[in-house]
Amino acid sequence: MTSENKQRFDAYVAAVENRINALFDGKYSSETALRDAMYYSLSAGGKRIRPVLALEFCRICGGEYEKALDAAVALEMIHTFSLIHDDLPCMDDDDYRRGRKSCHKEFDEATALLAGDALENLAYRVIADSNGISDGAKIKLVAVFSDCVKRMIDGQVNDLAYEKSSAVTTEQLISMYSQKTCALIECACLIGCICAGADDEKISAAKEYSLDMGLAFQITDDILDILGDEQTLGKPIGSDAASGKTTFAALVGVDEAYKTAKKYSDDAINALSVFGDYDFMEELTDLLLDRKK
Repeated sequence: MTSENKQRFDAYVAAVENRINALFDGKYSSETALRDAMYYSLSAGGKRIRPVLALEFCRICGGEYEKALDAAVALEMIHTFSLIHDDLPCMDDDDYRRGRKSCHKEFDEATALLAGDALENLAYRVIADSNGISDGAKIKLVAVFSDCVKRMIDGQVNDLAYEKSSAVTTEQLISMYSQKTCALIECACLIGCICAGADDEKISAAKEYSLDMGLAFQITDDILDILGDEQTLGKPIGSDAASGKTTFAALVGVDEAYKTAKKYSDDAINALSVFGDYDFMEELTDLLLDRKK
């Protein structure tokens, strides 16, 4: 990234981290193991791509990015809830996430399950309590959150079903990715648009971008599970194959998978043309395609 865009990215991440800490040290603070488990997973770092997308879409739609901060943090809570549940033994049964023990390994399975439930619920409370979001925008955000979470869960249902099938097609995988992965990325982009009061043209472009970018993102994840470095990723590689999961990269091969991801990534960038200043988004999209973790 250019130095200017890197500074903007770092400023967004810092704003999100500071807001998370303020919320957990303030009105949502409590001395319980459940709170510890929630904060353990929420503060584990990660790329913070979804809240960054929310803040940047707010900016390029003409709003002050701070207006979308609470909604962006709420979305990160939703995302973290999905990761906690994804790692559970009844789902993907992963022992590590973001370079450290999964929530159910650091605490226990019941606490992890409840921590995920609590984070999902808290996300809606953060939106309701926000002073920076208008009442009308709050109603729209709750509807978008609900729709996207349902799509994400539908995608997880299909993902689990496909683990038991030996005849999964690339079309089925792309459809599943458009639910499980793309739903929260779409939510992130729409958050920014809603908080900025964007028009229908920009909202439509944000949806188009999020679908293509989400597909590129997930296919890149598939490739990293085959070729990635375990220390860099912060979790074991080859976990998809070990669990019997069919991925796009496994079906078509790494080279073809990268070509497909590149096409989706390019299409995502093309969808940004309706926004006047999308240099940051273009750089970010390119970086996500060629990321190492």
